[in-house]
Amino acid sequence: QMSVNKVILLGVVGKDPETRYYNEKPIVSFSLATTERARTTATGVTIPEQTEWHNIVVWGKNAEWAENYIRKGTRLYLEGKIRTRTWEDRNAIKRYVTEIYADTLEILGRSQS
Repeated sequence: QMSVNKVILLGVVGKDPETRYYNEKPIVSFSLATTERARTTATGVTIPEQTEWHNIVVWGKNAEWAENYIRKGTRLYLEGKIRTRTWEDRNAIKRYVTEIYADTLEILGRSQS
């Protein structure tokens, strides 16, 4: 049976990327905000603007590129897949984080805000 894990996001980078190294290879991570505009439904209900924050992770050659060119406020188009990691914190409580592993990245300019 077929299954697909594909994410497409177009948003604004929330902070400068952080780089760490694993086996001497860079891994870059940063947050990306996507915002849905406020709208009014056909029945007159107002739905406020809603911003979603995504945790983005970039590996390999793309990581070096991201480290050099992506900054807070960059408008970015990306494609990738969703990954959820689990770990135990100091108190042995199981924690989860959902990340987007990006494999295609394209800068669309700087945010005007």
